[in-house]
Amino acid sequence: CMKITFTDAAKGDIHGFLVDQGGKLPKAAEALDAETGGLITEALKSGRFEGKTGQQAFVVLPKGSAAKRALLVGGGKAKERSDRSLERIGGLVYKAQANSGFKTLSLVVDDADAGARIALGAKLAAYRFDDYRTKLKDEDKPTLATLSVVTEDTKAAKAAFKPLDAGADGTYLARDLVNLPPNDLYPGSYAKKIEELAEHGLEIEILGEKELAKLGMNSMLGVGQGSVKESKLGIMKWMGGKAGEAPVALVGKGVCFDTGGISLKPGAGMEDMRGDMGGSAAVVGAMLALAKRKAKANVVGLVGLVENMPDGDAIRPGDILKSASGQTIEVQNTDAEGRVVLCDVLWYTQEHYKPSAIIDLATLTGAIVIGLGHHHAGMFTNNDDLADQLTSAGLAEGERVWRMPLGPEYDKQLKSKFADMRNIGGRAAGSITAAQFLKRFINEGQTWAHLDIAGVAWVEGEKAPTDPSWASGFGPRLLDRWIADNHEG
Repeated sequence: CMKITFTDAAKGDIHGFLVDQGGKLPKAAEALDAETGGLITEALKSGRFEGKTGQQAFVVLPKGSAAKRALLVGGGKAKERSDRSLERIGGLVYKAQANSGFKTLSLVVDDADAGARIALGAKLAAYRFDDYRTKLKDEDKPTLATLSVVTEDTKAAKAAFKPLDAGADGTYLARDLVNLPPNDLYPGSYAKKIEELAEHGLEIEILGEKELAKLGMNSMLGVGQGSVKESKLGIMKWMGGKAGEAPVALVGKGVCFDTGGISLKPGAGMEDMRGDMGGSAAVVGAMLALAKRKAKANVVGLVGLVENMPDGDAIRPGDILKSASGQTIEVQNTDAEGRVVLCDVLWYTQEHYKPSAIIDLATLTGAIVIGLGHHHAGMFTNNDDLADQLTSAGLAEGERVWRMPLGPEYDKQLKSKFADMRNIGGRAAGSITAAQFLKRFINEGQTWAHLDIAGVAWVEGEKAPTDPSWASGFGPRLLDRWIADNHEG
C-alpha cells in the first residue's frame, strides 16, 4: 500500500502544486518557476492547462533542480471545491502518476483539511487486489510508493486525516473480502479472518452450527444446510463508549457464495455471487475503522456467514422453516435466501444486545439495481430521524443512500397458504417486500434501518478513480461517519 505522509516542505522525485482554476500559481510553484527560468509558465502557455478539477500538466525539470518533474494539478474553482472533488483530485493524481516510474510525489496543498481529503482520495485509488496474479509484469506494478502532502499546518492535516484513514482501512478490508474467491472465503475461513481483528482491540465471538441450533436459528441454518461448509455467526464488539450504555448494532448478510440453491441461478454471471457477502464485508470493515480510530461508542457487529448450495440435503421450494423468533417461513424460492439468514441474526441481535439502533446491510435484491442503479443504496427504515442521519452521513462520505417506502399495504404480497409468511413477494416492489419481510422480525419500538446495497457493492464499467477494483467496499465509511456524528459524545 502506498505510504502517505504530511510535511511542511516538498521533497522527492515529483513536486506537485494544486492550482485554482483561473488562479495564479501558488507561491511554491512560482519559486520553482523562477528557479528554472520560467519553465513552468512556458509549459502552461503551450499546453491547455486551465486548472479544472483533476486536470494535470507534467513538466520535465532541468538537472540540478530540487525535483525531477513538476506537476500542476487542477483544483477547480476554489468556491466550488467539495470533499468529493478533493477526493477525486487525489484519485486522479494517483492514477496518472502511479506508473510514472517515479517513487515519491510531494503535493503542495495550502489548506490542511483539503490536503487530508486529497490524501484519502489517493489512498482509495491506490487499492489493488493482486493476490492471485502470478505473472504480473514489472511495468504493470505501480512505482509510486510515497505521497507527501505539503501543508503549513501539518498537525491539523494529520488530525483531519486520522479518522479518514481509519475509514479507508475499513474500505480496503471490505474490498478484500468481497474480491476473495469463494474457494478461499467460506464461512469457516471468513470467521478466522474476523478472529484476526482481535489484535485491533475488538472482542470476537464465533458461533457454529451446534450453538445456532440450540438457539433455534433454523432459518439461517436452513440456507446453509445444502453446503458442506459449516455456517457461522460472527460477532464483533467495540465498547469504547460509556459503560452500560446500549450499543448500536450493525448486521450484515454474509452469503459467501450464492448459487440460488435448488432455485438455481442462470450460469451467466453467477461468478459475481462471490460478492453476495458484501453486507457483512461492510460491517467487518466498519468495525475495523471504529477500532482503528478508537471510537468513543459502544458498537456490536454481527454477520451471518453461510453458503447457499444445491445438494441432496438443501432446502426446497415448499419447505417451511421455523425461525428463532418462532415465526414460520414458507420457502417459495431458495434464491431469496439473504432475508432468511438476516431474520435470525436480527432476532439474536435484539435478544442479546438490546441495541439503541440497528442498521442491517445486504446485497439483497436485484430489484434495487433496477430502481436505483449503481449510485445509491436503497434505505428502508421505521425512523425518520435515522433516515436523516444516514442520508447526511452518506452525503458526507460519498456513500449515498436513498430512502424507499415501507407500508402495511405491501405485506399482503408475503401471505402464505401454509405458514406465517412466504419468503418472496413477487415481481412488483421486490426490494420493498424484502424489507417488509425483515421488518416482521424487528421488535416493536426498535429503531432500525435496512440498506440494500446490491447495486453499489460491486460495479462493472466506468467508475470513479477512487473506486479502482471490482469490489467497491461500500459501507464502512458511511457507518463510521454515522456513528461519529450521532453516537459519540
